[in-house]
Amino acid sequence: MNFQACSFTILVLLCVHVLPTMVSCECTCDTEQAKHSDDTSEALHYKIGSIASVLVAGALGVSLPLLSKRIPTLNPKNDIFFMIKAFAAGVILATGFIHILPEAFESLNSPCLKENPWGKFPFAGFVAMLSSIGTLMVDSIATGYYQRQHFNPSKQVLADEEIGDEHGSMTSEQIRQRIISQVLEIGIVVHSVIIGISLGATESIDTIKPLLAALSFHQFFEGMGLGGCISQAKFESRSTAIMATFFSLTTPIGIAIGMGISSVYNENSSTALIVEGVFNSASSGILIYMALVDLLAADFMNPRLQNNLKLQLGANISLLLGAGSMSLLAKWA
Repeated sequence: MNFQACSFTILVLLCVHVLPTMVSCECTCDTEQAKHSDDTSEALHYKIGSIASVLVAGALGVSLPLLSKRIPTLNPKNDIFFMIKAFAAGVILATGFIHILPEAFESLNSPCLKENPWGKFPFAGFVAMLSSIGTLMVDSIATGYYQRQHFNPSKQVLADEEIGDEHGSMTSEQIRQRIISQVLEIGIVVHSVIIGISLGATESIDTIKPLLAALSFHQFFEGMGLGGCISQAKFESRSTAIMATFFSLTTPIGIAIGMGISSVYNENSSTALIVEGVFNSASSGILIYMALVDLLAADFMNPRLQNNLKLQLGANISLLLGAGSMSLLAKWA
C-alpha cells in the first residue's frame, strides 16, 4: 500500500506542477486551406483504409490475451503472463504520459484560446489530477460495494474464498479485476474516439499516412493491455465479446465521425480545443492511475514476483520494452 500511495502522490505532483512547465505550443487559428478535389479523394481512400486497418489491429490485440484458455503460455498462472502484463501496463502508462497528456496541455494552452483563464492556470494537469482521484474513488467504492454484495459477513467468509455455486462463484480478486477492466476500458475508449475524430477530420495526406501506421500499432498494443485485464476478470463469454468488440469499434467509429464533420470541423476552434483538451486530460488521468496503481503496483508487489529474481528481472525488462515501444510511436502520432 505504501508503494501505491507513493505512486499516486508522484502522479499528482507531475500533473499539476512539473508537466505544465514542459509544454509549449504555437498555432495559427485559421481553418485549413481548401484542398484540391484529387487530394480530397485520395485522403478519403486513406481514411477508409485506416478504418479497416485500425479495426483489425485493435481486434487482434484485444483478442490475443483472451485466447489464454486455448494457449497454455498465456494462462495467468504461468510466469510468462506476468511479463506480458508488465509489457501491456508499460504501453498503457506511455499512452497516458507520452501520447495523451501532452496533447491535452497543447490543446488547453493553445494561443487560440483566451489568455484568461486558459493561460493563467494548468487546467490539463488539474483535470488529470481530478480524473485520477475520481478513478481512485470509483475503484474503492465499487470494490467495497461488490464485496458487500458477494460476500456474506454472517458466514464469516474470507475475502479470498469463493462463494456461490459452481456457475456463480466469484472471488474478491475476480471482482477487483472486473472493476479494473471496466474502468480501464472507459479511459481507453474516450481517447480512442478523440484520436479517431482527429484522423477522420484532417484532409492532409501527409498527416494521414504516418497516423495510419502509428494508430494501428497503437490500437494493437492498447488492445493487448485491455485484453489481459479482461482475461483475468473471467467475464462470461457474452460480456467478454461485448467489451472486446466495443474497444475494437471505437476508433473506427471516431474516424467515421471525423469524416462526416470534416467539412465544418476546425481543430483550432475554441470549442474543439477545450473539448479535446478536457477529455484527453481526463483520459490520461484514468490510464496513468490504472497503469501505476492497479496494474503495476499489484503485480510488482506480488510475493510470487518478488521471490523470483528471474521473473522480477523479466517483468522489469518487459515494462521498459512496453513503455519504450509506445513512446517511440509518439514520433509519428
